[in-house]
Amino acid sequence: MNFIRTLTLRQLQIFVVAARHLSYARAAEELHLTPPAVSMQLKQLEDNVGLPLFERLGRGVALTDAGDLLMHHALRVLGEIKDAEANLQGLLGAEVGQLSVGLVSTAKYFMPKLLARFSQEHPGIEVQFTVGNREALLQKLQDNAIDLAVMGRIPLEIDAHAEPMASHPYVLIGPADHPLRAAQRFDLHELRHETFLLREEGSGSRRVAEEMFKNHLFTPARTISMGSNETIKQAVMAGMGIALISLHTLPLELKTGEISLLDVVGTPVERTWYVVHMNSKRLLPAGQRFRQYLLEQAAPGLEQEFGRYLATRAASAT
Repeated sequence: MNFIRTLTLRQLQIFVVAARHLSYARAAEELHLTPPAVSMQLKQLEDNVGLPLFERLGRGVALTDAGDLLMHHALRVLGEIKDAEANLQGLLGAEVGQLSVGLVSTAKYFMPKLLARFSQEHPGIEVQFTVGNREALLQKLQDNAIDLAVMGRIPLEIDAHAEPMASHPYVLIGPADHPLRAAQRFDLHELRHETFLLREEGSGSRRVAEEMFKNHLFTPARTISMGSNETIKQAVMAGMGIALISLHTLPLELKTGEISLLDVVGTPVERTWYVVHMNSKRLLPAGQRFRQYLLEQAAPGLEQEFGRYLATRAASAT
């Protein structure tokens, strides 16, 4: 197999976009091409590789084993080219460049505000965000598809450097009319008859909740698993149950009073936000500037927006 001679970067770019969307039409839309043009380029790539990269599944497509393998290599090749371009831009200084940042889903509630402030101060630096679960972000870090990641646990699974950037409190929430909404510092066992709404197995938020149950020698009467923070918040507001959830997912609901904070002993459960990059990754000036911005500004920014809710609880307890 000697397809490198005829392989083009454009084909790799088209392949990666098509593989991400699993749709030729959506790839064509993003790349400002026609679907036939995308199909032709991918057909040429498959002919060069000598193996099918996509297979038809009903109206959509899926990656074959060969396509999945090529996807990882293509991301690394394009990542290296992006680094080369950024290195050259870096010669102009830290105020010019591009970088890609991956976020776990909980971080999407506060990171856009930090980005907006950073962009105002550094208009020459373009920051792109990718939102995904922890496993997806770890893979993207290893594939050099993102420069930095923001997550809630140190990634011991990979050779990465993690730096704490802000406190990350988890709080117990109930509907606005919960009977214990005004109670102060009550025991978790007072909620023994409640339904607890949990994130799916393997999620960071579920791990925090299960650790809390273990520490309090507590077993919920009933649990329901849900796939997103938004679903959990809507279910709590509807009176389906209560939940331990990141305080940083609640900016709107706390302002409107649609959700109540339950002042349970042992809460908030304190965790930490980390900014992460691979040890093998040489951060360029733009990436270093953004990393430093997060380390300096994330904590005070979150404290300014959310600190008053915890301060109110602390004041009521004294």
